Amino acid sequence: MDRPPEIRTTTQRAWYSASITEFLVSDCDTIIGQLATNGDFSLLISQRDAWIAQISFLKTHLTDNTGHLFLEFSIPRMGRRIDTVLLIGTIVFAIEFKVGEKVFDRASLDQVWDYALDLKNFHEASHNVSIVPLLVATEAASSTPIEMHSDSDKVYRPIAVNGDSFPKAIRLALKTILNSPVIDQGWANASYHPTPTIVEAARSLYAQHSVEAIARFDAGARNLRLTSRRIDELVDEAVKKQQKIICFVTGVPGAGKTLVGLNVATRHRREVDDVTHAVFLSGNGPLVAVLREALTRDEVQRRKKLGEKVRKGEVGESVKAFIQNVHHFRDDALIDTKPPIEHVVIFDEAQRAWNLRQTANFMQRKKNRPGFSQSEPEFLISCMDRHQDWAVIICLVGGGQEINTGEAGIDAWLEAVNTRFPKWQMYISSRLTDSEYAAGGALAQVQTGLNAHFDDSLHLAASMRSFRAENVSAFVKALLDCEKETAQEAFRRLAARYPIAVTRDLNQAKTWIKSRARGSERFGLVASSKAQRLKPHAIDIRVDVDPVHWFLNDKEDTRSSYYLEDAATEFQVQGLELDWVCMTWDGDFRFTGSNWSFHDFRGDRWCNIANPENKNYLRNAYRVLLTRARQGMVIFVPPGDPNDPTRPPAFYDSTFNYLREVGIPALE
Repeated sequence: MDRPPEIRTTTQRAWYSASITEFLVSDCDTIIGQLATNGDFSLLISQRDAWIAQISFLKTHLTDNTGHLFLEFSIPRMGRRIDTVLLIGTIVFAIEFKVGEKVFDRASLDQVWDYALDLKNFHEASHNVSIVPLLVATEAASSTPIEMHSDSDKVYRPIAVNGDSFPKAIRLALKTILNSPVIDQGWANASYHPTPTIVEAARSLYAQHSVEAIARFDAGARNLRLTSRRIDELVDEAVKKQQKIICFVTGVPGAGKTLVGLNVATRHRREVDDVTHAVFLSGNGPLVAVLREALTRDEVQRRKKLGEKVRKGEVGESVKAFIQNVHHFRDDALIDTKPPIEHVVIFDEAQRAWNLRQTANFMQRKKNRPGFSQSEPEFLISCMDRHQDWAVIICLVGGGQEINTGEAGIDAWLEAVNTRFPKWQMYISSRLTDSEYAAGGALAQVQTGLNAHFDDSLHLAASMRSFRAENVSAFVKALLDCEKETAQEAFRRLAARYPIAVTRDLNQAKTWIKSRARGSERFGLVASSKAQRLKPHAIDIRVDVDPVHWFLNDKEDTRSSYYLEDAATEFQVQGLELDWVCMTWDGDFRFTGSNWSFHDFRGDRWCNIANPENKNYLRNAYRVLLTRARQGMVIFVPPGDPNDPTRPPAFYDSTFNYLREVGIPALE
């Protein structure tokens, strides 16, 4: 049965473990007692009955086996527990029970498959072992034929069984999987190194996990924990010394900047006696909408399973207090001139805040405030400066992510502190000097000031978006910078673990991506917002894609990404991620043989983009799209049409050839 997310951050991996021999002779009430004692929620009658049914089933059908058994085995990344894990011989069996069910539904098969994949990818002792997922419908009259199909990583396709076929599946697996070392019970104590998506991370953090409980333990994740702890120290320092502090956290795409911000916000949100009232703010509307809806759905489901009567609207309101759109925060501060209730605010993608011109224009048109003379960063700092005692602003800064007109860059924040708020203490990532963060003139002034402190721990150097390859961001940067040899070397380093392919056939691309996604791994179609000539391929970027449906809804919903019908643009996907991406490359961004040319489609023709800022937006749009996938991507470059003056092959061939030259294989 599916479990609500665990509340504590215990290192206990399973609520019950024993050898199969010991389990078979143990009293059912004793086993239930251990499960209830180690469990982290009040034991409902329905849960107790489900455990009794599972224990009885296993006692009946494991009599011929030896090995080890775990009940309620933790999968922290997913915020769930596997009903049963069996170690028999050379095999790990991940078992999901559907007590009382007569049918095997697709979602349940995906669920147990997800468990097996999670163990394979993130549990150290499972990397090289065979894992067989089993779905048990206890009341099913019959099961599907038992077949053993394994992918290259030794994760088998899920097998649906009832009481009669369960022992047969165990025997067939043991007969099929040979020549591997026997797995002992120490398997359970191996390190678990998860890499959650931002949605999974938000769910786990909101359910009161710590960032340590859901992060990997490699160099990148150690950096993540170090940065989180450093920010907590700065908050404590601000409270103790009654200071106002602004800190700038940098990181490569997918390094976990948003995760750091969510961790700070959730930690202070859930501590009842904490006076900080932290809030996570983002100008990224799709990200806010997706996270809010995901947290609301998850919290409603969790509380219903605990037997509570709950209304989705009420839960949604509490989630809104934790994650807000920065523009709503700004608008409230325009009306109410008192200090905000929050003492700690986290600004995600702070470099995307509006410059003075964009802010003044908006204030005049939408708020009837002519003559407004502050940039968005300056106004937001002034709001927090209303506190008479202390305040902390955390700016999460990405490089090469500006995709909207009027985005100020991080320079505007630094300039605002330099000129208007000199008493604020600045703690700055030592990597903010890198060119990709575009913190030029203002940073030079900061370096001569007495209130600036540069700190290595405020930079996240390793991407966590792709747990298969840390070099994706470096590859994409070199690709877009036209550094062919660097891109070739980066691709060689990542190709074995992070497949990328290119094709001129969209149907072939869709087939490729569908064949690689397993369980509920999410895949989708993406395109640049200027990709106006993909319509002959049934891709119309003018279609309004709702990111909530696209990112959260299941495979049966035509609005979801799974259908590969609606292409999301950089505006819908920035800050979010998919497991597999089908990237479409139109004639708006073309390789010329040595550099890129930039184009906007107007009326019946492509027009050159001359404005350097707009060129940068388009390049960054492709940077965003090329860094959305966690596990791999396929790139579709249209063949063009010699009979269509808006799509001649020459607009596409050079780009395709360049992608091939850096090493990306073409699908046959």
